[in-house]
Amino acid sequence: MVKLLDHHLSQNHILDMTAQFNIAEAKAKLSELLDRALSGEDIVIARAGEPLARLTPVKQKKRRGRGVWRGWAADVPTEVFLAQMDPEDLHAAEGKFSDEFGISIPEQDRK
Repeated sequence: MVKLLDHHLSQNHILDMTAQFNIAEAKAKLSELLDRALSGEDIVIARAGEPLARLTPVKQKKRRGRGVWRGWAADVPTEVFLAQMDPEDLHAAEGKFSDEFGISIPEQDRK
């Protein structure tokens, strides 16, 4: 009897805290299922008993500290930012030698 119960529990995923719901039931209880998934429970959504998807919490991104980039250009001379562009770079930035899709036209094809 114990073997039968253990087999039944392991087949229904009760031991590893997995709950399986069909699509209609998951639709009706989505808010509850999200809360359960956020609390650490493994939620599986199935169609006709065949598992299709798993609800899991999204890992939260760490917020950057304030002022992380402050002073990044402190060692770069001002002349670098204020220097005049080369004519070739200026033409490229203006799209002078590119087609309507922004693809550069080879030098031999320019007129």
